[in-house]
Amino acid sequence: MFHLDLIRQFQNLKTPFFFYDLNTLNQTIEVIREYGMSRGYSIHFALKANNNDRILKRILDAGFGADCVSGGEIEKSIEAGFSPDQIAFAGVGKSDEEILTGLKYNLFSFNCESVQELEVLNHFAGQQNKNVRIALRVNPDVEAKTHKYITTGLQDNKFGIPSENLPGVLDKIKEYPHLNLTGLHFHIGSQIMNLDVFRELSVKINQLQSLFDEKENQLRHINVGGGLGIDYAEPDRAAIPDFQNYFRLFEEHLDLRDYQELHFELGRSVVGQCGSLITKVLFTKEGRNTNFAVVDAGMTELIRPALYQARHTVEALTSTRPEKQYDVVGPICETSDTFRTGILLPEVERGDLLAIRSCGAYGQVMSSDYNLRERAKAYYTDDFDLE
Repeated sequence: MFHLDLIRQFQNLKTPFFFYDLNTLNQTIEVIREYGMSRGYSIHFALKANNNDRILKRILDAGFGADCVSGGEIEKSIEAGFSPDQIAFAGVGKSDEEILTGLKYNLFSFNCESVQELEVLNHFAGQQNKNVRIALRVNPDVEAKTHKYITTGLQDNKFGIPSENLPGVLDKIKEYPHLNLTGLHFHIGSQIMNLDVFRELSVKINQLQSLFDEKENQLRHINVGGGLGIDYAEPDRAAIPDFQNYFRLFEEHLDLRDYQELHFELGRSVVGQCGSLITKVLFTKEGRNTNFAVVDAGMTELIRPALYQARHTVEALTSTRPEKQYDVVGPICETSDTFRTGILLPEVERGDLLAIRSCGAYGQVMSSDYNLRERAKAYYTDDFDLE
């Protein structure tokens, strides 16, 4: 991924910084268009994965909609050029201000997660004499087989309406004249690598569809969320996730009605592999049991290892020396500020550059100024002079 000319130019830049390979992004988008959008599926990009302006512009130009989980993300997506009728607004805890923001733009759908949310939304819509399109987010109790912090579809999770409560919720909606039920919404987790999970979700959705048929509710769209994972261990070998089988699985196992559209909310799988965090070795030192490579990037730039015990591939860009075992750690005064432990790298020295891969999703967007650190800049393929 990193040509010698590119690495030489990296050495002239202040680290740490994010680097986005727009070629990888473009190729990923084209595969999604080929296997998903060509089937008539609507794709909403999850801004929570990455809200970088340049990235959003490319995704918008490809015909994607937006998936937002806050009022700020709604405003950002509008500012980026996404049409309101392609924006889905999800979130288990929408504030009054965020609901009013959504009402201002007449969004494609409010994805609602509780009876109380329906009541509040109906109240505000009534004040403005508006009718609002809603989808019910259902908790289908499907095990996503991923990290417990990013599992969202089990009965103990805070997300969605338990499926057994749906009959009562449907009766309650009749009391809310300003709400127009147009769809069902699901999202069972993130970084899902076992595609059988989506087959199980399809079966659950088919069962729930029967309930809506009995009550003569014609739902115009089914939103199955996202969650498709990426290969953090082999980012170059598997730069593009298996979208072909992912979309095919829903086509084969989800029983859509003739009048229904299928919607997806993809985030990590779109942008994860196009981004890397480039960092410089500040110091090396020998501990009692390991060697440390202390770098200038920290959990302020990439919090996933500290938060989820995530294992990103780390590459030495400027060393070809014999291998040595390291713990790669950041400068923050937290023991959890550790990127990898016990990995083999070409021996590094002060000033060597490392690349932490697969940071296009939940890297820059989750960064902070903890310790009053300066925010890392972003650079792109076309910022560099490459032969």
